[in-house]
Amino acid sequence: MKRRTFLQASVAAAIAAKAYAAPGKRPQILLRSSWQVVNIGDIAHTPGVLALLEKYVPEADVTLWASGDFSEEVSAMEKKRFPQLKIVKGSIGKDGKASNADLQEAVSSSDFLLHGSGPSFVAARDTGDYVEHTGKPFGIYGITFGGAGAKTLSLMSKAQFVFFRDTVSLGKAKQVGIKSPIMEFAPDGAFACDLRDDAAAEQYLQQNDLATGKFLCCIPRLRYTPYWLVKEGRTIDEKKHARNEEMKDHDHQPLRDAISKVVTETDYKVLLCPEDMTQMQVGKDNVYDHLSDEVKQKVVWRENFWLTDQALSTYVRSAGFFGLEMHSPIMCIGNGVPAIVGRFEEQTSKGFMWKDIGLGDWLFDIDQPQQVAKYTDTVLDLINKPEATQEMVHAAQAVVTQRQQATMEVVRQSVGV
Repeated sequence: MKRRTFLQASVAAAIAAKAYAAPGKRPQILLRSSWQVVNIGDIAHTPGVLALLEKYVPEADVTLWASGDFSEEVSAMEKKRFPQLKIVKGSIGKDGKASNADLQEAVSSSDFLLHGSGPSFVAARDTGDYVEHTGKPFGIYGITFGGAGAKTLSLMSKAQFVFFRDTVSLGKAKQVGIKSPIMEFAPDGAFACDLRDDAAAEQYLQQNDLATGKFLCCIPRLRYTPYWLVKEGRTIDEKKHARNEEMKDHDHQPLRDAISKVVTETDYKVLLCPEDMTQMQVGKDNVYDHLSDEVKQKVVWRENFWLTDQALSTYVRSAGFFGLEMHSPIMCIGNGVPAIVGRFEEQTSKGFMWKDIGLGDWLFDIDQPQQVAKYTDTVLDLINKPEATQEMVHAAQAVVTQRQQATMEVVRQSVGV
């Protein structure tokens, strides 16, 4: 979008929104976010967007409208970073009334609803109920989009803005006819996540003889997350399970090869760690147990789950990341740590954001043999070519920061600041 068009659209959005904020009153943003707590990456969306709002829209107050499984443990972690944060849960009924008094107060006092970053327009129903019963404006920040029904498409067209976390999603949105006045690329909110638990990270590293700057982090992944193992009430999806079983050796062989090279050709170690609650066992079964005894001596398998703050405090003490997940790499790059992403056809287009921020050389399609052939050497380059590696990280960070600034300015205007 040309600068003049962008600014005109931004101002139009701001004028439309200002009617809802009383003169002299601090704008009230209702952030609909927090999708699930079984994955540290899904957790990271929320504190990331909160950090962006804190930095770029400090004039506004923010209330988090969280999903039902938002746990006390995760709440305490986020409130440690954002001590003034108000958190509500619940839903809006067909009569327009919220399911509890706290949510009703948050909805009534809000001037703007911001749908947070995520894998899709996750809370389309809640957003639609908010818009239908309040008539107040809303925007969508940093999502992947792969298509939707007519009702959702219509709702997205009513948004003051829709920011997509990868340009493939942006192209799809335009193709299907979404007509929001501002539709652009905005990095995933998790890039801005800055949660920390340094004490826990330091203790774990000491206990496992991992020296700061002398190890790489690696995360495994099955084609489909077996949520039936960690979410109450879920039954096994036999088709997905069969696909996982079919591809698990194929998908983890590149990780095993890279780990073996790292620990035998350098003096670095590898921490095999999880992004979601299923991946401790995935890592043991598909990576660690396949390594030679010699290699295992320099590989640490993390057997317990962790939260986003300890994970990020660990990543920033590492020399880099590689694996088959997306949000740990996002948090790494956002905090200056090099990260290689592996993806496969079952995943959404989110991985292509690596190309959008200039890291196409660190994006690998595990289904393409010619790309996999370069995987181990690229992992070794994180260690052997530190200057070039840091140049890539800094360049990507510059792209991310520029887009954060530009898109948060739209948010700022849209809430009436």
